[in-house]
Amino acid sequence: MDAERKHLQDEADLNALAIERTWNFAGELSNVTQARQRAAVFLCALVRVKPPTPPEAYDDVLLVVTELASNAFTYAPGPFSLRLCVLADTIEVALSDTSPATPEPRFSDLTGRGGIGWHLINAIAEQTITLPEDVGKTVYAFLPWR
Repeated sequence: MDAERKHLQDEADLNALAIERTWNFAGELSNVTQARQRAAVFLCALVRVKPPTPPEAYDDVLLVVTELASNAFTYAPGPFSLRLCVLADTIEVALSDTSPATPEPRFSDLTGRGGIGWHLINAIAEQTITLPEDVGKTVYAFLPWR
């Protein structure tokens, strides 16, 4: 009987959990950290009702969020928005910014001047897609969760 109640409570939590969340940011440096923190809160709630199968899934999503937000701050002056969405066994990370430029891989600069973020995103994500918007673009990264 207690197991049935626990199962029903887990289902209630799942139904109450927003499986999609969007945040808007002004485009300031501190927004990179804020984007990561908000994504972490979303993922912590998700883990309680739908734990990831790959052990690195949680950290991978946070890394992609951080890199996309950092790229938006660096290369697309102005506001950006972040959306996380659970799609079956996948987490969709979508970041919209003001720059119409499609992300391109750069040579890595090992002296700390970047060039590795887009490589990391593409190595971690199962797929990345960039779509133009009326103003700027949206970069989508799809990562395994289960």
